[in-house]
Amino acid sequence: MPNTRQLMTKVPAVTAYFWIIKVLSTTVGETFADYLNSTLGFGLTGTTWAMTAVLAVLLAVQFSTRRYMPAVYWPTIVAISTVGTLITDSMHDGLGVENWQAIIGFGLALIATFVLWFRREGTLQMKSINSRSREAFYWVAILMTFALGTAGGDIFLDDFGLPLLSTFIGFAVAIALVTLAWRLKWLGGVSAFWIAYVLTRPLGAALGDLLSQPRADTGLGLGATTTSLIFLVAIAALVSFLGITKRDQIK
Repeated sequence: MPNTRQLMTKVPAVTAYFWIIKVLSTTVGETFADYLNSTLGFGLTGTTWAMTAVLAVLLAVQFSTRRYMPAVYWPTIVAISTVGTLITDSMHDGLGVENWQAIIGFGLALIATFVLWFRREGTLQMKSINSRSREAFYWVAILMTFALGTAGGDIFLDDFGLPLLSTFIGFAVAIALVTLAWRLKWLGGVSAFWIAYVLTRPLGAALGDLLSQPRADTGLGLGATTTSLIFLVAIAALVSFLGITKRDQIK
């Protein structure tokens, strides 16, 4: 068993700031992938390799720290959000994997991650992520949630053809129901957190598409570049605020 006290907690407290930045990061993951893929012409494969390299560097920095640092943690979330999106898109476009198949595959992979994590560490609590092994399980689970959430959103948008606004509202209602179930103690805190974490991926993606996609595709037509910049600035402002105030530090 590793020494779980060798590090301070490596993740932020789950506050309103956490969920706001998480949704913003998810939106950026969706629009930034589109920006690199289409606007800059990297193509899906080139974008996937480029963002995977960026993620590898950011994860190396994240693992090198001994405590939670907003300026390191949240850029890593943005990068892993983008990579999770690209993995699912690559499987769908390049390998012909259907969205329902990806949902089952990534859902099982996420469950397996939790089982292995709990069997090794005995806990899935966020405040317990204070060792390298727990942090590794955490980031694997995060990647699976983004890949799973991407397929979950795409099945409604692409396969069922629901409008972007309807998809956004639907996932917002689903998250509200999860929150209600947690408050009524029908769901435990850990279960509610991870369910909401998965659901905020398609919520943020629907928001990003709603803002960036052309009006002909039920979007508002801001474009991927403008939408990405708006949300990146918002994320930077919130991360700077938290870095100064320490309001998301786990005590």
